[in-house]
Amino acid sequence: MSKGRLVLVVGPSGVGKDSIINAAKAELASQVDYVFPRRIITRQSDPNSEDHDTVGADEFERLCAQGAFFLHWPAHGLRYALPGTIATQLSEGATVIANVSRSVISEARAKHSDTLVIRITASPEVLEQRLLNRGREDLAAVRRRLTRSAELPPGGTVRTIVNDGSLEEAVQQFLEDLGTRGNR
Repeated sequence: MSKGRLVLVVGPSGVGKDSIINAAKAELASQVDYVFPRRIITRQSDPNSEDHDTVGADEFERLCAQGAFFLHWPAHGLRYALPGTIATQLSEGATVIANVSRSVISEARAKHSDTLVIRITASPEVLEQRLLNRGREDLAAVRRRLTRSAELPPGGTVRTIVNDGSLEEAVQQFLEDLGTRGNR
């Protein structure tokens, strides 16, 4: 059996990770070997937010203790996870693509050797405007968020997409980084 590829999409809030992932998912919908797992989050679903599976904090901890997650991490006062079924999908040769925290890259690489990191970035001006447009934070909170930075762990393959242009341009670069251009 061939091993699949794990693709970790990382970058700061507001940079367009979910938009790029969703557009790539639509482009690759006919290819069953591309899997886009739903994240599990301790936040209620919201039509203006990412489509995810919601669990309470106690249930999250119970599932975590049972080993139900492939990866899990805390961020912004919430808990996030990817389902344990990813291990089976990878062993069956699928390409699994997920939005994760940079904090779990090393753990993911240890679990699966064929891991590609796609880092989505944007200029500070573009990112500030996108965060303000979301309406979740005021200008002061957005600027504090922009001063935070998290480095990627060393090693492994990393591709970077600067998402300052159109969504279509970013998605095309994403698909090229996956190696799908001309394979669709």
